[in-house]
Amino acid sequence: MEEQIGSFLKSLEVEKGYSVNTLIAYRNDLQQFLRFLREQSSGRTPVNSWSDVTKQDLVAFILYLKTEREYSSATVARKVAAVKSFFHYLLTDRLVQEDPSASLDSPKVRKYLPKAISKEEVEMLLAAPAGVESARGRRDHAILELLYATGMRVSEVVSLDVGDVDTASGTVRCVGKGGKERVIPIYDRAIRAVEDYLERARLQLLKKPDERALFLNHRGNRLTRQGLWLIIKRYVEQLGIKTPVTPHTLRHSFATHLLNGGADLRNVQELLGHANISTTQVYTQVSSDRLRSVYDQSHPRAK
Repeated sequence: MEEQIGSFLKSLEVEKGYSVNTLIAYRNDLQQFLRFLREQSSGRTPVNSWSDVTKQDLVAFILYLKTEREYSSATVARKVAAVKSFFHYLLTDRLVQEDPSASLDSPKVRKYLPKAISKEEVEMLLAAPAGVESARGRRDHAILELLYATGMRVSEVVSLDVGDVDTASGTVRCVGKGGKERVIPIYDRAIRAVEDYLERARLQLLKKPDERALFLNHRGNRLTRQGLWLIIKRYVEQLGIKTPVTPHTLRHSFATHLLNGGADLRNVQELLGHANISTTQVYTQVSSDRLRSVYDQSHPRAK
């Protein structure tokens, strides 16, 4: 897939005379998209070639850029334009039979709402590793509980050190984008899952006594973002959950379920670590069902 990116960049240089800086920007944008496909695809069909890419993958990429990377609308638009140009090139050169970006609108990101899974699906997912009597099972249970308890980004969870979780006070210290620190409360079941992992599992995975990482892989090293995604993917496939699930689905579900439960938007913004309230406001549209329910129950003419 990298070969096709190289050919595309060469065509831009030779046929259109693009500058070095423009070519670098195109290359960076397309490589970021390729990394996203490989590390964070929904897992329904492995993306082994550009022909495997769907419009749903592109929509997920737009969401990732806006809600996880928190890029400006202009930056998102530029990156999507690069992807659309690339697919136009692939179609013109008959390297793909269809262009998944052809019907993709300009990225008015609020149109592409985050997908949250239901509370019942969350319960299924969190329960899946709970009965696995192994170090990895206990680790996986702690990870899933912590993801849903805090709404942390996957990159933030794998960056946690042991000292960042205070089970006594029921909080986790998270260093997010730009080095901004926030302290997030965690519910009792998540605390117990982390304690169980620390007491009965982490030592079995530990290879180096001075390793500070909270979550370890089978080699005793810090768990990677891709490794965490593979854990989620395995349980989703095992359970047969039909809703497309990405590494950020539990974060989206965390925010949506809080708002549906009556949480204040500003508080959710702080918990998620969003710099701008506009990023958090994406979730207010997801929670429209809750708004309708409140309206129907509260308005005197709706009863």
